[in-house]
Amino acid sequence: MNRKMQIAAFVAFALATGFTHAQAPVVATMTHAQVEEMLRGAHTVQQYQSLANYFRGRQQSFEQQAQSEKVEWQRRSQNVVGPAAKYPRPVDSSRNRYEYFTYEAQQMSQQAAHYESLLANAQ
Repeated sequence: MNRKMQIAAFVAFALATGFTHAQAPVVATMTHAQVEEMLRGAHTVQQYQSLANYFRGRQQSFEQQAQSEKVEWQRRSQNVVGPAAKYPRPVDSSRNRYEYFTYEAQQMSQQAAHYESLLANAQ
């Protein structure tokens, strides 16, 4: 299936189902291209809602990854001598990944808040 057909099928599905809050898992599986397309053309309440749901889902995903990386960071902090003391240390890698996932979760939260405010203003 080529790109135009995928987008057309997605738009047809979206119009047929109406993007309600219950369909959040469907929206969470959007491809990057579909999200970009929706970001460019979002003007309706349903589109704002689906974008807000998408970004909240991404935020939760990053928060879960950050939490698991924090556990790994703590585990690796117990052993920072010997071969694990050489740079880059495994503990540094875990800390960097934790900080990255935390940052990305904050970015997704800001995006979701933006579309939630647009949603509130549009209603």
